[in-house]
Amino acid sequence: MSRDYRVDIGLEVHVQLNTRTKIFCGCPTDFGAPANTQTCAICLGMPGVLPVLNRKAVELGVKTALALNCEISQECGFERKNDFYPDLPKGYQISQYSEPLATDGVLPTDHGKMRIRRVHLEEEAGKSIHTRSDSLIDFNRAGIPLLEIVTEPDIHSPREASRSLGALKRMLQYLDVSSCEMEKGSMRCEPNVSIRREDNRSRVRTEIKNLNSLRFVEKALSYEIERQKSIIATGGTVTQQTLLFDETAQVTGSMRRKEEAQDYRYFPEPDLVSLAFETEWVEGLTKSLSELPHEMRKRFSLQYFLPRYDADVLTSDRVIASYFEQCAKTALNPKLVSNWVMTEVRALKREKNLEAKEFPISGARVSQLLNLVSEGSISLKVAKEVFREMLETEQDAADIITARGLFQLRDRDEIEKVVEAVLRENPQGVSKYKDGKTRVFGFLVGEVMKSTNQRADPELVNTILKKKLEEL
Repeated sequence: MSRDYRVDIGLEVHVQLNTRTKIFCGCPTDFGAPANTQTCAICLGMPGVLPVLNRKAVELGVKTALALNCEISQECGFERKNDFYPDLPKGYQISQYSEPLATDGVLPTDHGKMRIRRVHLEEEAGKSIHTRSDSLIDFNRAGIPLLEIVTEPDIHSPREASRSLGALKRMLQYLDVSSCEMEKGSMRCEPNVSIRREDNRSRVRTEIKNLNSLRFVEKALSYEIERQKSIIATGGTVTQQTLLFDETAQVTGSMRRKEEAQDYRYFPEPDLVSLAFETEWVEGLTKSLSELPHEMRKRFSLQYFLPRYDADVLTSDRVIASYFEQCAKTALNPKLVSNWVMTEVRALKREKNLEAKEFPISGARVSQLLNLVSEGSISLKVAKEVFREMLETEQDAADIITARGLFQLRDRDEIEKVVEAVLRENPQGVSKYKDGKTRVFGFLVGEVMKSTNQRADPELVNTILKKKLEEL
């Protein structure tokens, strides 16, 4: 985009909290249940019912606010947000507007610190399902506890927006606040964006509703920025409105004009009392906070002397990061462990669709295997074979290596004999090497390794082979 334009992007992120029951009733929150089987008179908004606040939802909300370095409100309450949609059974949503749970936080990101304007609790609406002839409603999600996180417009490109949302997602997963499975609706983003010329301070923003992947956030914002730019370039005026993103056509389209607070006619929820938090309770939650991704990334670099890339990859997944630490505790070479976890372990996680916190092979056993590589007892190629066999047989690495005779051959005299035999069997290769066609050297190395069943120390093979060729 031209330097004459400034892009400002803010995020509104809705996160389903990890609670067993809904925010104001005892209905379960299980994903994928048959339609309208997880409902009751309260979440269906029947006359005369009273909401009862889920304490766990409040706890998770405060934990998130603390991790975001927010100012926790001394007192906060709930309000009715009037919005008339078929999937909102009461005709209003219980939310927090005037008195949010927390304000004024910050999230460290790759491009700097992203300011958090507010964090508040609210209930989810139901889900409309449109067919060719009907519109159906599933109220299973009605009353699901949500945490809304609103940022300041500190983001200035679609790529930054996607990466910032990714950073927030990782933090929430580390805290075990939410699964953040965007494809299942447990996290969605509604970015707002405005562009303006540098000499114009007016800001008209549009909001894109219900984006459920990091990729769609980036694509939707990219299209919307270009759309606004073309309007301004031709002398038009950008209209403040709410948009939807067509994932197939990759374009945004108008949903409705952008509402303001007065459109929702907020007023205090008369059936819920205000919340006040004891200092000791908040301090207890602060102490319970787990190490956050950006903190762990920095520690991995310092403690294990890992490159920034390795630390980024390892801490992008809490399960992977924890497993790396298990392996690295007794490892001779943490960098080798890092490479192994980023390749072999992540591949295993995808292949086996592992979701458990523990892998089939403990970190200590992987460390023993990799220490044999570091000591030169086995090659990396052999280690990969042994790793797979460890999965199938549950035997330790040393037992498998001993039984199969896989310990690396480092006897110089024995390797010399193999090298001499290979050179005798490949006179044409020797001749080519002597004629300056040095690429044949790799072929000869391969023949030596094949003759030793891949057991010979490659470095020693290279040294001895080179010396023998020079002597011929």
